[in-house]
Amino acid sequence: MLALDSLDELLHDSNVVVFTTFRRDGMPQQSLVTVAKSENKLYFTTRSTNAKILNLTRDERCAVMVVSQDRRSFAALDGTAEIISSNNSDPEVLRLRLREVFELASGKQHPDWQEYDRVMIEQRRVIVSFNPNRIVGHNI
Repeated sequence: MLALDSLDELLHDSNVVVFTTFRRDGMPQQSLVTVAKSENKLYFTTRSTNAKILNLTRDERCAVMVVSQDRRSFAALDGTAEIISSNNSDPEVLRLRLREVFELASGKQHPDWQEYDRVMIEQRRVIVSFNPNRIVGHNI
């Protein structure tokens, strides 16, 4: 089994990943998300009304698939997720964490942080913190 740190090169190559949650009937629901790695976890932001958030509220189990751009290497991660939102976080802390996830995922500063903050509130964005408990891969 691999450690998350062993995926640094793969995540640098491709940080757009397939994120899987589980619907009420047990079937998978998948979406593409752009992740940032920090504190031995993966983070991304999404709208609080998206299916993945509704699914995670009911069942914290989830999975991530990272594939290299040349499709010769991949990693499959199983784990659990925590939703960081205005329901469980101070609004100022959430605002700064949303900025941090943006910076880590994009590798750059946003050109207009006030605009970014406004859009995050307007879209009711939350942060998903993915904690892997099993990682397997190929050509890592």
